[in-house]
Amino acid sequence: MILPGATVRVKNPADTYYRYEGLVQRLTDGKVAVLFEGGNWDKLVTFRLSELELVETIAGRKKAK
Repeated sequence: MILPGATVRVKNPADTYYRYEGLVQRLTDGKVAVLFEGGNWDKLVTFRLSELELVETIAGRKKAK
């Protein structure tokens, strides 16, 4: 399920942002606003929900010795 704060990847190969990953800012009427951050630029782009896939983020753990 895609909710605000989730990390998503653009899966539409015809899109300029194909395979870019960003943070979901808001969802409205089947459209999703995604924030892309890179170096010295930020960009907020709107996609259809069907053009995005959820990215599984896993927190790293330190192993006890």
